[in-house]
Amino acid sequence: MSVLNSTIQNLRFTSDTTPKPLVIVTPSNVSHIQASILCSKKVGLQIQTRSGGHDAEGLSYISQVPFAIADLRNMHTVKVDIHSQTAWVEAGATLGEVYYWINEMNENFSFPGGYCPTVGVGGHFSGGGYGALMQNYGLAADNIIDAHLVNVDGKVLDRKSMGEDLFWAIRGGGGENFGIIAAWKIKLVVVPSKATIFSVKKNMEIHGLVKNITDNHGKNKTTVHGYFSSIFLGGVDSLVDLMNKSFPELGIKKTDCKELSWIDTTIFYSGVVNYNTANFKKEILLDRSAGKKTAFSIKLDYVKKLIPETAMVKILEKLYEEEVGVGMYVLYPYGGIMDEISESAIPFPHRAGIMYELWYTATWEKQEDNEKHINWVRSVYNFTTPYVSQNPRLAYLNYRDLDLGKTNPESPNNYTQARIWGEKYFGKNFNRLVKVKTKADPNNFFRNEQSIPPLPPRHH
Repeated sequence: MSVLNSTIQNLRFTSDTTPKPLVIVTPSNVSHIQASILCSKKVGLQIQTRSGGHDAEGLSYISQVPFAIADLRNMHTVKVDIHSQTAWVEAGATLGEVYYWINEMNENFSFPGGYCPTVGVGGHFSGGGYGALMQNYGLAADNIIDAHLVNVDGKVLDRKSMGEDLFWAIRGGGGENFGIIAAWKIKLVVVPSKATIFSVKKNMEIHGLVKNITDNHGKNKTTVHGYFSSIFLGGVDSLVDLMNKSFPELGIKKTDCKELSWIDTTIFYSGVVNYNTANFKKEILLDRSAGKKTAFSIKLDYVKKLIPETAMVKILEKLYEEEVGVGMYVLYPYGGIMDEISESAIPFPHRAGIMYELWYTATWEKQEDNEKHINWVRSVYNFTTPYVSQNPRLAYLNYRDLDLGKTNPESPNNYTQARIWGEKYFGKNFNRLVKVKTKADPNNFFRNEQSIPPLPPRHH
C-alpha cells in the first residue's frame, strides 16, 4: 500500500524496517469488527485499531508482536439529528467530516473537537480531544453521551449494556484498551454565526526576546517567529477592545482581525490549506488526504506556574538547534469551563490549576534524519523539566510518548511498570482504569506498548 493512500499520517513510520501487519481488515459494518476480533483471538494475533492514523507513536498500526490492523476508514458515517442536538458518528470518521456534516444541517451548531480535520474520531474522542471550544464546552470526551463498543467476546455494547464504569473509561482512557469503538453519540454545541480570528506574526529577535544568531558569513541561519492566534466567539469590535485591555503589548488592531463563519474558522486553523491564498470550498474538510504529510515527533507538558522570562528566553533559543527540520512550540491556554470540571469526571485529569499546555514538536522530510530530530525534541523536554508540572510530570494520551516507558512484552500485565506512565496520563484515575480493564478484558487481549493492564486473578 503506498503511503499516499495509506492513512499513516506520520512518515517516521513508513520505512522498510517499520513492523508490518500480517493482515489489514477494513470493516464496513459492526459484524466485520466482531469477526476481526474473534478471528484474531483464535489465531493468536494482536489487533491494532486505526481510524485516522495520527497516533504520535504509530501504535494504532505498529506492534512488536505479530498483529493485524482493523482500519476503520470505511466506517465514517455522520448522522446528525438537529432536533435532539445530537449525532451518531462512526469511529472511522474524521473531525473534518464531523464539522462538515453538522454545519450542513445547521451552521449554528458544531462540536468541541480538535483542529486537524484529518484526525479520526476513534482515537481523538477516546483520549480526550481538545480544541477551539474547550474553554466553553470542555473536551470532545466531555460531550459524548453514548457509544457502541465491540468487546473481547465480540459482543456489541452500548452505554446501558456496558455500564457506567466502562463508559467512563472509554471517554479519555483510550478506547483501544477495552475493545473496538464502532461509533460515538455526541452532544452538539451552539456556536455563533460569526466568529472573529486573528493570527499575528512577530519576529522574536526584533522584539529582543531572543538573541540574533548568525553564521560565520554574517547571514541569519534561523529566524524565530511567534504567532499569536485567537478565535473569539463574537464580533471584531469587542475582540479589539478586550485585547487592548488585557494584552495591550500585542497591539491588536481591527485590520489584524477577520470575521468568519464558524466553519471558516475551522478551515482557517485546519493546517491543510493556506486560507489567505487558496480558493477552496468547505468540502476540503471531507478530504482525508488533505494537507502535506511529514515525519514528526511531539512531546507535551502542562504548566501550572509562570515560567520565568529568563528561562523562557533559553527555551526559545533552543529552537536554533533544530537546523534542518522545523522546530515549533505551542502554548495553548486552559481555563474557562475546564477549571470547573472535576478531574475524575472522565479519565482525562488535567483541569483546574493548569495554566496552559506547552508542546514541542519537530517536523522533517527525510527518514534517515529521524533520530536527530527526535533527540532535539527530547533535549527541549529535558531542559524544561524544572518549569512544568511535577510528581508526576503530566502527559496527554493523544500525544502519546513512549519515552515515558513501555510494557515489557514478556510481562504485559505488569502494574508497577504501567503505573509509571499511567499516572502521568491519567493522574488519580489510573487505578480506576485498571479496575475497569480487569473486568472488561481480564486476559489483556487489547494491548499495546502503553496499555492499561488488568490485575491478576485473586489467589484463593
